[in-house]
Amino acid sequence: MNLLTVEGIGIRFGGLHAVRDVGFSLKAGEIVSVIGPNGAGKTTLFNIISGVYIPHSGRILLESDDVTGFDPYLLARRGMSRTFQNLQIFQAMTVLENVMTGFHLRESGPVLSDLLALPSSRRRSREAESDARVLLARVGLERAAEREASALSYGALKRLEIARALALNPKLLLLDEPAAGCNAVETEEIDHLIVDVAKEGTAILLVEHDMKMVMRISNHIVVLDHGEKIAEGDPATVSRDPRVIEAYLGTQGQDANHAHG
Repeated sequence: MNLLTVEGIGIRFGGLHAVRDVGFSLKAGEIVSVIGPNGAGKTTLFNIISGVYIPHSGRILLESDDVTGFDPYLLARRGMSRTFQNLQIFQAMTVLENVMTGFHLRESGPVLSDLLALPSSRRRSREAESDARVLLARVGLERAAEREASALSYGALKRLEIARALALNPKLLLLDEPAAGCNAVETEEIDHLIVDVAKEGTAILLVEHDMKMVMRISNHIVVLDHGEKIAEGDPATVSRDPRVIEAYLGTQGQDANHAHG
């Protein structure tokens, strides 16, 4: 069964079709990348899937449930988590505290016990801290746990944001340009992290401009141009598609072909 199904999604801003009749699906443990030139509609599509925008047409299915237009917090409770193009990190908090904020949607304890610092609340806090340290180890940041987030490199902040997204224990993880602004070493670290998360059964939907990374780790690629899907398939098929090369890849596509081959 598909974990996520996107059917005929469309949205207009004024008279402009930002996304028009886009559909695809992904299963548990799959990495599906959405690529295309700037303005192709990639982030808009992400915003529809994650509940930021409500589409004018089509629907989103999470497992077999229609979740079109659900608020992001409701989607999070159903197992969808995402990162953003622009880092959403609390710079003045420690690295550990940033990850702990990701557990709040999983906590079901009464507000009163938190306000009164009752034993049950303190126990939940200890559990969240323990789980957060496990996630930091998973993304290679365990030694930075007590440091302020503002002291981290850009690549480390990107991994921190992924760790916080994983705090929700998602079935589906949406990553919006996780390697943007990263150097080659940082990109490779994020590349390995994404693959490891997928191997554990989490479905990953990825928007990314680093074509070598996309071709290296994706099971399936969806290509958008001017809000419409112009191609989809495995990396080898997509990188050879004349429409894709014309619309977006160009010489990058030839480089990616060599990388993939």
